[in-house]
Amino acid sequence: MAQSEGSSPAKKLIQIDISSDSVCPWCFVGKRNLDKAIASSKDQFDFEIRWHPFFLNPSAPKEGVSKAEFYKNKFGPRSEQIKARMTEIFRGLGLEYDMSGLTGNTLDSHRLIYFAGKQGLDKQHNLVEELFLGYFTQGKYIGDQEFLVESSKKVGVEGAAEFLQDPNNGLNEVNEELRKYSAHISGVPYYVINGKQQLSGGQPPEVFLRAFQAAAV
Repeated sequence: MAQSEGSSPAKKLIQIDISSDSVCPWCFVGKRNLDKAIASSKDQFDFEIRWHPFFLNPSAPKEGVSKAEFYKNKFGPRSEQIKARMTEIFRGLGLEYDMSGLTGNTLDSHRLIYFAGKQGLDKQHNLVEELFLGYFTQGKYIGDQEFLVESSKKVGVEGAAEFLQDPNNGLNEVNEELRKYSAHISGVPYYVINGKQQLSGGQPPEVFLRAFQAAAV
């Protein structure tokens, strides 16, 4: 994924702002499909992608609760159908959907995603991938700072442990981004492309490709 610096004059820049939550399976599906669309159109466009916070469950406990129990309580009998559907969709992406482990508050992950963005948008994009992979396919807990730091190291983000130790680091910035990018939406993923094309949900690659073309006009 190229960023705007050094963009070829022949290529148009596509800027994508994504509102997402780290425990949203459709956000991961959408990211994988977006990545496919980007890979197939790199000869036409340069891309600048920024991830912004959204809280599906703002009051989720920091200590975490059983993911399977949470879904049973939230969706009742439909939880098994939802699990089967997501398992099928993830397999289509070459991934195994894992319902083990804990779910809970995602604030620390959003603070970290903001922090990664300060070190480079590629690092931020790669960190989001690592967090999704860990949470959805490896039973990792999104509120576990050890997991967050480990994911940061994998993508070359430096100083994550020190940053996360102070719960106030990045807090104002996350709240500001919530107000700016997510206050007007009710669900995620939500994409704004070049400030004019808007998409929501885990769209297939061809929908993103059409949006790139429309946004580049």
